[in-house]
Amino acid sequence: MLENILQQDRELLIFLNNLGSEQWDSFWLAITNQFNWTPLFLFIFFLVIKSFGWKRGGFVILSLIVLVAFSDQFTNLIKNYFERLRPNNNDEISGLLRHLLNPQSYSFISGHATTSTFFSVFIILVLKEKYKYIKFILLFPLFFAYSRLYLGVHFPLDIFCGILTGTLLANLYYLLFKKFDKKLFL
Repeated sequence: MLENILQQDRELLIFLNNLGSEQWDSFWLAITNQFNWTPLFLFIFFLVIKSFGWKRGGFVILSLIVLVAFSDQFTNLIKNYFERLRPNNNDEISGLLRHLLNPQSYSFISGHATTSTFFSVFIILVLKEKYKYIKFILLFPLFFAYSRLYLGVHFPLDIFCGILTGTLLANLYYLLFKKFDKKLFL
């Protein structure tokens, strides 16, 4: 059963990845680079400070920094435990893919999908009372995660599990955040 799921995962990646074309390559390379999302992060920081002021907003931003660091280390722990080769390093399918990057770390779970989902869901939970359109931030992890399929460096299962993990961690982290926020600011 597991082998069947993994085979379907490989086939879906090959299909999705081969939908790409050279005219879109630079776009998806830009999307996958987290530094290109800096304006979004600055906008979120602005909304946080505007909503909560400097002291409490600073606590939220510090919480976001801790969140990203934790998420990064957590995904590395998972990757090193499972040791699933990235598609671009998998001799069985590498030749069937378009890949524009050649990362050497392991594949499962996607750090891009996990961290961007974790960040976005946490921001939604923190700001949903203040901004009704904050849910549009979910476009960030969707584009960010899809870029990894387009570039041939993650399998769909890596992305799906990363999104699930990010959502779960964001909700747990939000509960912890609320406890500290209550003690410190209310």
